[in-house]
Amino acid sequence: VQLVESGGGTVQAGGSLRLSCAASGRTFSSTAMGWFRQAPGKEREFVAVITWSGTRTYYPDSVKGRFTISRDNAKDTVYLQMNSLKPEDTAVYYCAAEDVQHSNYLFTRRVDYDYWGQGTQVTVSS
Repeated sequence: VQLVESGGGTVQAGGSLRLSCAASGRTFSSTAMGWFRQAPGKEREFVAVITWSGTRTYYPDSVKGRFTISRDNAKDTVYLQMNSLKPEDTAVYYCAAEDVQHSNYLFTRRVDYDYWGQGTQVTVSS
């Protein structure tokens, strides 16, 4: 089972990036998916979650209104559109998959997730 992130890179403040996370080895089309990030010297923090159906999403205040999570279950892929990026958004971004089928709960804790990608670096320059 693999989750593979892509789309990271370096962008100037105010710019945009779109991260993708593709699943292989099994399908996650019926489970919640999330994004987390970890900056150097800091703990991994929650960024976004989307339910299996895509009907519910949730973000912390730090990214609300700037980031959008979405998913394409036919492609077993989840996306994170990041707009109006700030230097403080610089981090390694990880996607994660939960393992409860067809739940509408919005999982926000790191311990809730069972599968993790290897991460993709996002650097925002000022």
